Amino acid sequence: MNRTFRAAILWTIVLVAVVLGSGCKKKEAPAAPAKETTMKDMQMQAEDTNKAATATAEDTNKTATTAMASIEQTTCPVTGDKIDKNVFVEYKGKKVYFCCSMCKGTFEKDPEKYVAKLPQFQK
Repeated sequence: MNRTFRAAILWTIVLVAVVLGSGCKKKEAPAAPAKETTMKDMQMQAEDTNKAATATAEDTNKTATTAMASIEQTTCPVTGDKIDKNVFVEYKGKKVYFCCSMCKGTFEKDPEKYVAKLPQFQK
């Protein structure tokens, strides 16, 4: 009986393995037939592409404007100290700020010596 019992258990295990191994396979949905591209579809794609390009150009312009705004002078070109917005001079159409009036006078004597340090004159 021991041998028969082992054979029954073995066949049960084999049967369970076959059932679990085969599993329930889902049927795949049939592929949709290819849609014919019409002239209207191509025009809509072209319009979408143009809209995306325009949006990208606008984003680039905004980024450039933001970058220009962030290039702001924060230190005195003569001493490197924090600027006082009330002490400045117009040089080549741009405001140059200083920490004090003494630095303003020093700058006015030889402005080209300090221009390289100023973010508003960077290219």
